[in-house]
Amino acid sequence: MAPAEPAKRRRKDKAAWVMRSAAQQLELLLGRPPESVSALKPTDDGWEAHVEVVELERIPETTSVMASYRVTLDNEGDLVAYERIRRYTRGQIDRRL
Repeated sequence: MAPAEPAKRRRKDKAAWVMRSAAQQLELLLGRPPESVSALKPTDDGWEAHVEVVELERIPETTSVMASYRVTLDNEGDLVAYERIRRYTRGQIDRRL
């Protein structure tokens, strides 16, 4: 089973690299730093990530307006498309299951 471990590590390394790439490229387009990458999955053509961004800072922080963006990347990690899929306040609990 040892030969499978390097392949597993490469997938994890690739996923981490794609997450950083998605966040960095979206920041360049929006001019706002991302808070987090909340989802990442491989697709037939590359990757899809959901990136959380503060759109409007408020006091207290729990009332800041957040947005979730779907970021589509090709196999090389280049951003192909993005769209805002949700806006919410930071303190909002997602009740969808």
